[in-house]
Amino acid sequence: MIQLDPIAALATAPGIGAIAVIRVSGQDAISITNRLFRGKDLTKQASHTAHFGTLRNRPDASGEETIIDEVLVTIFRAPRSFTKEDVVEISCHGSEFIIQQILRRLTEEGVRLARPGEFTQRAFLNGQFDLVQAEAVADLIASDSDASHRAALTQLRGGFSRQLKTLRQQLIDFVALVELELDFGEEDVEFAHRDQLRQLMHDIRRVLHPLIESFSTGNAIKNGVPTVIIGKPNAGKSTLLNALLNEEKAIVSDIPGTTRDVIEDELFIDGIRFRLIDTAGLRQATDTIEAIGIERTQQKMRDASLVIYLFDGLNIAPTDLRDAVAEVQASGKPYLLIGNKLDAIDAGRKEELEGIASEPIVWISAARHTHLDELKAALSAHVRTDAAVQTGSAVVTNARHYEHLTGTDNALARAIAGLDTGVTPDWLAMDLRVALQHLGELTGEITTDDLLDSIFSKFCIGK
Repeated sequence: MIQLDPIAALATAPGIGAIAVIRVSGQDAISITNRLFRGKDLTKQASHTAHFGTLRNRPDASGEETIIDEVLVTIFRAPRSFTKEDVVEISCHGSEFIIQQILRRLTEEGVRLARPGEFTQRAFLNGQFDLVQAEAVADLIASDSDASHRAALTQLRGGFSRQLKTLRQQLIDFVALVELELDFGEEDVEFAHRDQLRQLMHDIRRVLHPLIESFSTGNAIKNGVPTVIIGKPNAGKSTLLNALLNEEKAIVSDIPGTTRDVIEDELFIDGIRFRLIDTAGLRQATDTIEAIGIERTQQKMRDASLVIYLFDGLNIAPTDLRDAVAEVQASGKPYLLIGNKLDAIDAGRKEELEGIASEPIVWISAARHTHLDELKAALSAHVRTDAAVQTGSAVVTNARHYEHLTGTDNALARAIAGLDTGVTPDWLAMDLRVALQHLGELTGEITTDDLLDSIFSKFCIGK
């Protein structure tokens, strides 16, 4: 393994706490730490062992070494560490002063302060995992829901990257044969069996398509499901938002048009984060400010992944409900029909409206907080109908991955079309090389320094 220059950083969250952990990795990490440490000789200790002692300042003029802190030092010898380098983790008291004193002493001994994500970058460079898995480390740290945690963990364990690596290697073998044909262009020989090549490309595309299709769901899992609540004024949208959040987030009034701007907050349902957006009521605006609010409502509806259309079950005219359903359907967005004021309507009225809607209506009373569990279940079911969300399935949550997956698929589609039309080997090889380039950049088998710096700069320092 490569042992690069020693680096150090705080591995725990900054701020005052009971314990802080400082991580040191790289060449001579153990011997450098040993110069500060008073206790056992760390250079003679086995990997994966912890040792109690003190860290000390350099001797003063009188030759005395003052104690910085009592610490617990854990040793991880290469290659059995996260970075596959020699690693030392120093557990000290969580005082900001103590942390800075330890980092100062380490730099005095030749250790460099780590850049954001540099530990994970070294793990990638030393073959601990591929680039997709490395990016999953950041996603795992940032996960704030059960779904985002599962998606990141699946990626970290290999997700789809191992399967793509195998298929890429098979494609490399075929490309080599196709390019070999170019050396015998005048002899009209065929080393790469076209039917086998076509089958391989179809096999790769069968792997790619579910991953590409999972991106919209994966993006929602990672960033939350944008869920916009729309409806006529006084349908109870703000009351519903307050009821779901269990707080007075939005102003509620009998005066139509109270909500002039969008109001957003987050709600976790079954481990999925929903970004709820309350909007101005849809009607003919009575003033300039309300018109701006309605325009923002329409924009939020265009941007949303899910639309909740809330209507007043007591007062809505059947024709208005029919028109509203047609309008929401025309948007092309997935939607839920929510009937409000269940406590005030009878069975006949419900049946009439359900017949007009010709699809399930979730009935609630926002003011009385009744049947909200049914609404939450419907929201959860909307996301969970996508099989990609289920435990153990790979979900694409990263825009970089999506770009390379679609680039690979497009190149393979062109290559298959070329086979069907009998293109020359040089044109076929060109499309195959593009596919290989995308697959290689996806998993990190082909990288540039700029790409790695861009990816790992988004990590927290110490990881």
